[in-house]
Amino acid sequence: MAGVELRGDYSSGDFRALARKSRDAKPARRLMALAGVADGLSRTEAAAVGLMDRQTLRDWVHRFNEQGPEGLIDRKPTGPKPKLTAEQRATLKEIVTAGPDRVIDGVLIWPRSSRLALMWSTM
Repeated sequence: MAGVELRGDYSSGDFRALARKSRDAKPARRLMALAGVADGLSRTEAAAVGLMDRQTLRDWVHRFNEQGPEGLIDRKPTGPKPKLTAEQRATLKEIVTAGPDRVIDGVLIWPRSSRLALMWSTM
């Protein structure tokens, strides 16, 4: 591979064996593409084996070099950053759990309180 060297502690046979054991198709395809790299295929040919483009193959080689076979597994997305801090969420939870004060809030129950209670029970 011209731009990025694949670390040498795995052979193409090792990659294929890991691909056979994989229960997920995506990491298995990535392993097969790396097996192609280890066999000396061009970047384009090795990427085609894994059903990806050359840049994507390059990215997976970097991840494999850093993390080994575990780096080829899809990561769970972290999601958006919460808008409230942990302290603010705790305060809001206390307010919702305690319920409204009729004099201060002017209502007997919070609107849609069952949804709020359900939401807070999962936090």
